[in-house]
Amino acid sequence: MFDFSIVTTWFDGLLRNTLGLGDFWSILIECVVVGLIIVTIYALLAIALIFMERKVCAYFQCRLGPMRVGPWGLLQVFADVLKMLTKEIFAVDKADKLLYMLAPFLVLIGSVGAFAFMPWNNGAQVLDFNVGVFMISAISGIGAVGVFLAGWSSNNKYSVISSMRSALQMISYEISLCLSLVAVVALAGTMQISGIVDYQADGWLIFKGHIPAIFAFILMLIAGNAEACKGAFDLPEAESELTAGFHTEYSGMGFGFFYLAEYLNLFIIAGISATLFFGGWMPLHISGLDGFNAVMDYIPGIVWFLGKTFAIIWLMLWVKWTFPRMRIDQLVKLEWKYIMPLALINLVLMTVVVAMGWHF
Repeated sequence: MFDFSIVTTWFDGLLRNTLGLGDFWSILIECVVVGLIIVTIYALLAIALIFMERKVCAYFQCRLGPMRVGPWGLLQVFADVLKMLTKEIFAVDKADKLLYMLAPFLVLIGSVGAFAFMPWNNGAQVLDFNVGVFMISAISGIGAVGVFLAGWSSNNKYSVISSMRSALQMISYEISLCLSLVAVVALAGTMQISGIVDYQADGWLIFKGHIPAIFAFILMLIAGNAEACKGAFDLPEAESELTAGFHTEYSGMGFGFFYLAEYLNLFIIAGISATLFFGGWMPLHISGLDGFNAVMDYIPGIVWFLGKTFAIIWLMLWVKWTFPRMRIDQLVKLEWKYIMPLALINLVLMTVVVAMGWHF
């Protein structure tokens, strides 16, 4: 398959050798270019995901969704973005101004930071640390702090209740999410994202890890839905009870940042799941079928990654628009009585599978 590191090496050589720039200016220009690419892809994916959710929601509710602005409603999201950009950003009386303004940026920083770890193609990964799985968990936690600060600093009783729910929900389900990640690390033997993808060159982990890998994937989707406040776990944004939840008092691009991060968190959860269990950009390879594997290699890695990720997103949206919202006591009971014990048992099973060599 095409190795994208060829392009990055050529660009680095262009700056250092052809243009004669030193280390400082070369690294600075490369960081700016990579940052612009991340922000552009981030915005385009947010637009695509907003339109996708509206259409999927309409499909499950037997209606058409947005159809008036542009052909098939394709320009509806752009119209909403334009409206959001022109809305006035106001200050709330008696709010903690510093934390109130800081919270949307924290949510966006946590989302963009985790987004940078996505393995788009062979050699096309912005960040690839040897503790990549740990770093994704740590950076994504910044968003939870932003959500809590947004509710607490808004001086609104609904926002405060929402922030308390959000903190409880994210702290609780973070445990099950991390236990599922640890099960993958135990099987792959590394926390580096590229290493986990390379481990799946001869078969995706969902197949190599037997039943514990399937359980880890299911538990990760449930915990991921709760972390992204989607599906039956959208209690922090329960509009029937808390108007808009923690971002009730935000307008303009302050609300826009929360809106962006909400959809990109959905993409990040699906992207991590696709990477850890379905090989990320790695094609479907079956040991012994060299001809089939060669044909699969002709499909670009980015197509594999996006195809797997959007398939998981569709599954998560299916869950969201099928199951009703849970009560807060049901949500906590589900995590501490069922999901977390099952994740612990599954981690033990995965350890036994690895120790006995029962995996493929």
